[in-house]
Amino acid sequence: MSDERIDALAETARNRGLKLVRSRVRTPGKRRFGKVGLTDMSGKPVFGMDGKGPIGSPDDAEHYLRNLGAQDWGASLDVAVMPRKKPKKPARDAANDREPAQEAKNPGPPPKPKEPPKPKLRDAKPGDCGRIAELINFLGHDVTEKTVRRNLGALRKLGETPIVATLNKQVVGLIGVHRMVTVHRDAPVGRIPVLVVAKEAQGQKLGRLLIEAAEQWCRKKGCKLIEVTSNDSRAAAHAFYRHMGYERTSIRFFKKL
Repeated sequence: MSDERIDALAETARNRGLKLVRSRVRTPGKRRFGKVGLTDMSGKPVFGMDGKGPIGSPDDAEHYLRNLGAQDWGASLDVAVMPRKKPKKPARDAANDREPAQEAKNPGPPPKPKEPPKPKLRDAKPGDCGRIAELINFLGHDVTEKTVRRNLGALRKLGETPIVATLNKQVVGLIGVHRMVTVHRDAPVGRIPVLVVAKEAQGQKLGRLLIEAAEQWCRKKGCKLIEVTSNDSRAAAHAFYRHMGYERTSIRFFKKL
């Protein structure tokens, strides 16, 4: 594979929050010559890697990256399988005469399976602050309930109250909403400053519901563009945003003051 194609493959990997690792073997015919692999930004192997380095072909890595964009970390299919019943053994005949067989009673229709709880969306409330702090800590941000309570009060005054998702009245997801006016755009810009779904509630399309709710909020505020930021190491989250129609257009920098 040409250097140009390898460079293009490396750029594709970076756009998906990954790194392309190339084999250091430069002698044709050697076992690892021309091999590549993929890791996340922290160096953790993702595809085509073993303990000694890359072992995948460039074509396989390209196929993996092409399919990665279509994955939705927030979507899954839950299928319930009923256990098989063991066949009953035929009853043995008694030594004496058999009594007349009794007619089998009709057991009636089987009970309906219990439906899973349906998620609900609503504005965050002061009573949610403890749970919201837990969810934000799950993302890796160290924040206290007191800080969340103060920030939530400020956001309510601005009309930018975060939206939460609940299951059985328990908060299991959160998305932030923000509207900003910039000097270089003809309409306000919407922003999603935070999105998190509890680990135990993932796989129920809550991320999709929260994203759609935030987009609807931004439309009502007159926004014609919405943006979201995501940590470089969260490759699965990047694939989810692309699946939801978001495109990578810039790199974010920040500086503590």
